[in-house]
Amino acid sequence: MQQREVDIAIIGAGSAGLSAWHAARKHSDSVVLIEGGEYGTTCARVGCMPSKLLIAAAEAAHQARDAGGFGIKISGVVVDGAAVMARVKQERDSFVSRVLKSMQRIPEEDRITGHARFETPNTLTVGDHTWVTARTIVISTGSRPTWPSMFDAAGERLVTNDDVFEWDELPESVAVFGPGVIGLELGQALHRLGVRLRVFGVGGALGPFKDATVRDSADATFNEEFYVDPDAKVEHIDRDGDAVVITFVERDSGRTLTERFDYLLAATGRRPNVDRLGLEHSGLALDDKGVPRFNRFTLQCRNDDDRPSHVFIAGDANLELPLLHEANSEGRIAGDNAGRFPELRAGQRNVPLAIVFTDPQMATVGDGYAELEKRLGGCDCLAVGEASFEDQGRAVVMRQNRGLMRLYAEHGSGQFLGAELFGPRMEHMAHLLSWALEQKLSVNQMLSMPWYHPVLEEGLRSGLRDLNASLQLGPAITERCMECGPGD
Repeated sequence: MQQREVDIAIIGAGSAGLSAWHAARKHSDSVVLIEGGEYGTTCARVGCMPSKLLIAAAEAAHQARDAGGFGIKISGVVVDGAAVMARVKQERDSFVSRVLKSMQRIPEEDRITGHARFETPNTLTVGDHTWVTARTIVISTGSRPTWPSMFDAAGERLVTNDDVFEWDELPESVAVFGPGVIGLELGQALHRLGVRLRVFGVGGALGPFKDATVRDSADATFNEEFYVDPDAKVEHIDRDGDAVVITFVERDSGRTLTERFDYLLAATGRRPNVDRLGLEHSGLALDDKGVPRFNRFTLQCRNDDDRPSHVFIAGDANLELPLLHEANSEGRIAGDNAGRFPELRAGQRNVPLAIVFTDPQMATVGDGYAELEKRLGGCDCLAVGEASFEDQGRAVVMRQNRGLMRLYAEHGSGQFLGAELFGPRMEHMAHLLSWALEQKLSVNQMLSMPWYHPVLEEGLRSGLRDLNASLQLGPAITERCMECGPGD
């Protein structure tokens, strides 16, 4: 076994790990990056980028079929599934190659290949070939798809998003389980590319929405295009030859149906890759999911005796915010603090921002309706405004006039607090609103900004006007809101 003694060891070379390595190197030249799988990041290989490539193809097919609404006749739209998947793979591989090229900037001697496990709080074994003793350690091992055991009946016809992008051809039919971000993005894309589809959920959740009004709007809109049941009653999952056979109660009719699908696509969440790290030897305190407890501003873990640890955790591995921009930010904070340890600095955490690339798009800014309502308690401090896109001018022009947004602010101060958005091109409005929230702008200040005509953002202005009209302003209300707590 080779022996290595270093200042900082980073486990995992994904987005968070690479960000941590660059930050740590500003403090020391003695930094190693350990990777047990393929280089290339989840985003580039099986996440953000290949999914958007599939969605782009689906949008092209949908726009061609929908052109008649503008008086443009396009007959015989044909989806060449093999060509679609060939382009997805080609461009995906290009994105991965760029990541691999960036890895060349990391000296070869600072990269160790193999799965790492804790042997002691400061010692790791990597594969069967290297012992690494480190002053500080960053865990950035990412996550992997997970699913309930009942799906195992589908055998090799059970796939995840990791598998979809390896298809050479589009299947005839897919049953998607999980109407969250991944399930809705891939489900709608596959439907628009001609794949027969049903989407099943549990408990009524849909995408990232917590506001029931917005969720219901999205539910109704998606069901106009393809079948989605956020609270499905699935009775059996069986395997018959090359088919997955699913027996379920149809949402509207109440009939019990049995249908055959080529694949069962599990989009039911991801689990952090910490269960194979030998954390029982790390001395770290773990939560009920087996994830190390940590401070979200420093990313420092805690020992099981409640003392601060020399170990930090970043990215999907900590199960907090599984998004690329959060992984980059967390990696930077964790790497910086690992490098300057025992000194620590609280990193700046940006306001929550999430975008789902369905059509219409879904987005959340801030903590969301349910969390804000809980945080502000029962003192009626939360003001709500909304705007529909059904009659919004620019949306009507583009024939994309579907969707609803809900905006939140605090009575008394008039400060904008967040939003849940469902409508055309919400990726852009979500950024505007996240910047406003980051700057702690009031609703009045936001309305004083320039608004061009005709643009979709005029729909946002309508929502802000509605929010402003519902606000109760004044120092007495502000004081009351600050004093009362949850349940008051």
